[in-house]
Amino acid sequence: METINVLVAYDSLTGNVEAMAQAVAEGCRGAGASVDVTRVDEVDPETIQGYDGFAFGSPTHCGTMSVKMNELFNRTLHPKHWGKLGYKVAVAFTSSGGLGGGNEMALWSMISAILNFGMITFGIPDYVSKGVTLHYGAVSIKEPDEDSLNACRLLGRRLVEHAAVIKAGLARD
Repeated sequence: METINVLVAYDSLTGNVEAMAQAVAEGCRGAGASVDVTRVDEVDPETIQGYDGFAFGSPTHCGTMSVKMNELFNRTLHPKHWGKLGYKVAVAFTSSGGLGGGNEMALWSMISAILNFGMITFGIPDYVSKGVTLHYGAVSIKEPDEDSLNACRLLGRRLVEHAAVIKAGLARD
């Protein structure tokens, strides 16, 4: 199998999303990928086309992605990469301050950007422990506990699996 290259780009104010980003990267590496982990405001737009997969992580701010994550999509990547990220696979993860803090809305805001750029995403129906799933992406309430970190690792593994299928299919064409 050809190496899958993944970028894990995150914004983190308290370190919670950063810990999640490291766990996603761990899952990607465990699945055999080459991974770059970087803060969202340090993403080099010139390297974007070299990645097969992306994991975007943001704190939940009023039920949406952070301003810095929004700027990645709306200033750093747009317009140069608009419509040019087809067949790239992407996922999202987030942390909020409490239950009802808007985690799923924040995931959807990132998924919306992922889809608007033409990337592919997927759901994961697996439960990593009692009551912890990641249908739309991985979430944490405040500091991620071991269940949340395991969800992030699974998200990373599945990202690599999906990206490998897409990349292998494209290589056959």
